[in-house]
Amino acid sequence: MGSALVDLLVDEGWEVLVIDDLSTGHADHLREARGRGRVGLHTIDIRDDACVVAAEQFHPDVVFHLAAQVSVPTSVADPRRDADVNVVGTINVLEAARRSGAARVVLTGSAATYGRGVKLPAKESYARKPESPYGASKKAAEDYARVYLTEYGLEFVVLTPANVYGPRQDSSGEGGVVAVFSDAIVAGRQPTIYGDGNATRDFVFVDDVADAFLRAASRGNGRNLNLSTGIETSVRGLYEALAKAAGFRKEPRYHEARPGDVPRSVLDPAAAKRYLDWEAWTSLEEGLERTLEWYATR
Repeated sequence: MGSALVDLLVDEGWEVLVIDDLSTGHADHLREARGRGRVGLHTIDIRDDACVVAAEQFHPDVVFHLAAQVSVPTSVADPRRDADVNVVGTINVLEAARRSGAARVVLTGSAATYGRGVKLPAKESYARKPESPYGASKKAAEDYARVYLTEYGLEFVVLTPANVYGPRQDSSGEGGVVAVFSDAIVAGRQPTIYGDGNATRDFVFVDDVADAFLRAASRGNGRNLNLSTGIETSVRGLYEALAKAAGFRKEPRYHEARPGDVPRSVLDPAAAKRYLDWEAWTSLEEGLERTLEWYATR
């Protein structure tokens, strides 16, 4: 998501400083934007004091916080590290914003904060009852943002994307299912589906999400807003759509579900339409075609 947002910010004439430890990202994804606009890159962990120093030197107007540990299974295996990155790291980002004089922080939330058992599509007004360490750490990060608004006057917006997909997404480690499937299909490998394939997700294209982040730089203060299509797609259905688009005929293999995975996830995007005048305009078919094209030509 970060490089897509940088592309959009450069298109709009912003000067951008990227802080990223590149543990899951790639500096090459910024090459085009750095060639077109004013984009700096500091390879720093958000938990480090150097993150605050870099922000103080740059004096940003707005801080976009997209860095996180995003894997539910990883959070189950190592909840302490998950909290260190997602909670302590977020506090450091909030401090960097406060000390550097930024007016606002736009944070990335997670649908995992809703937990199981909520009426779907999930609305922002629902009580948050996370059921994984990852969900708990993301909820705690949101709570800290609200405290920084109350105590220090630092404006914030939390944008909670559904399952984001698109070009440049890492297909290894913490990569999303669209990236994993696309990479396997382009390479001619048999993809793996965890569970029976009936689990559902709400897939939203990365460029649409970047547009919402840009809008949140000046709208929606103090709110948590879902970024989604409001449409459920099963993992099996997603695979079939990708295979059809690519002319791929291999059946997937199936493996037992992973710890912490939820059977259904879909978010209500109505509030984002109201407060950001935003909606996801890219159809799943178009988004998957653009994603496959990127994997085939990278």
